[in-house]
Amino acid sequence: MNVMMKKLKSSDADFTAALNSLLNRDETLESGVESTVAKVISDVAKHGDSALFAYTQKFDNFDVEARGLEVRPARLQQALENINPDQREALEYAVERVRSYHQKQLAESWSYTEADGTQLGQKITPMKRVGVYVPGGKATYPSSVIMNAVPAKVAGVKELIMASPTPNGEFNDMVLAAALMSGVDRVFRVGGAQAIAALAYGTKTIPAVDKITGPGNIYVATAKKQVFGKVGIDMIAGPSEVLVIADESVNPDWVAMDLFAQAEHDEVAQSILLTQSELLAERVQQSIDKLLPSMERADIIQQSLKRNGAIIVASTRADVVAIADEIAAEHLEIFTQDADSLADEISNAGAIFIGPYSAESLGDYCAGPNHVLPTAGTARFTSPLGVYDFQKRTSMIKVSREGAQTIGKHASTLARGESLTAHARSAEYRLDKEQ
Repeated sequence: MNVMMKKLKSSDADFTAALNSLLNRDETLESGVESTVAKVISDVAKHGDSALFAYTQKFDNFDVEARGLEVRPARLQQALENINPDQREALEYAVERVRSYHQKQLAESWSYTEADGTQLGQKITPMKRVGVYVPGGKATYPSSVIMNAVPAKVAGVKELIMASPTPNGEFNDMVLAAALMSGVDRVFRVGGAQAIAALAYGTKTIPAVDKITGPGNIYVATAKKQVFGKVGIDMIAGPSEVLVIADESVNPDWVAMDLFAQAEHDEVAQSILLTQSELLAERVQQSIDKLLPSMERADIIQQSLKRNGAIIVASTRADVVAIADEIAAEHLEIFTQDADSLADEISNAGAIFIGPYSAESLGDYCAGPNHVLPTAGTARFTSPLGVYDFQKRTSMIKVSREGAQTIGKHASTLARGESLTAHARSAEYRLDKEQ
């Protein structure tokens, strides 16, 4: 079971076009996805629980009327008791590390007073209610629970609502245990676009939230896009991706396995190796061929690497930096002898893993930083999920009488320059008469 990855060279005349083609992976919506999702959202917004229950029965084969949509707290506690000691220890370890890291992101309110007594500042307040979507079905993701819920609770979110699909009504115990450990307040057995609609508009059973975070399939991503504006969202996440920058100092088997770790997500995931060494490129390709047959998800990995993977050989170190910034990868691993300085030079990445022992998979679970990261080049302008996503900033203005004389005079001039005379007169009313 061999797979020959695409090979690009920065010295080739058509390199830019080839790189753009490699990175241009915008998912084409399956026929009818937009309209299907729009109908689901409309139905849930208009008909509430009746539509929500009907869609849950249809898509998850789950009789809500008979079994209920909300998971009782006792069931969460039971899940914690059901998992084995190693699983519980690992979840506790992950929660603690993620919490410790995110506590350092807490923003605080601030203000200052000017010489004339005018006070300006910024007030920080947490969102009141947030919805966390956790995928279910083909796989279960307790790590997604932790990465979304813990920073929300660190931020001070009062009520955290979790929605997750349960085909045939069955939940994974590790997911429920992670919810309990992470501070989730209420859990509902519902998924898909109907869950996003319920969180956005509210039903009799599920309360409306201020923001929705968490990954999902194309229907969930499309639903998040369509309800944005009614509620906040974290981001529209695309397929998972990794860029590995390496030189001959690293074990090629380690590089191959890290490429596999992303590729095994699904066939649309992307794994790229970037190196200045033709020898390393050849050795990694040999490692891929050697190790692939032993992988449990070999078929998925093979398809992912064949469709979206690549080995890029750069001519210079400057090319490496430029290519990395152009790719703006979700995950960037740097396994070179000058890894620290190289990391300093690269601007665009969701998360950077420095040195050969910094496997990206550690970041997925329990290194501490968030694994909800910008994909598809959006690391150029988007940041990882964090505490700041669950805090609001409010500007505070308290102008003194003395301050109003100067600020008001200039505001009046600017307002009249925009032909907004009511604005100007509003400022002028505060000016002392002698002016």
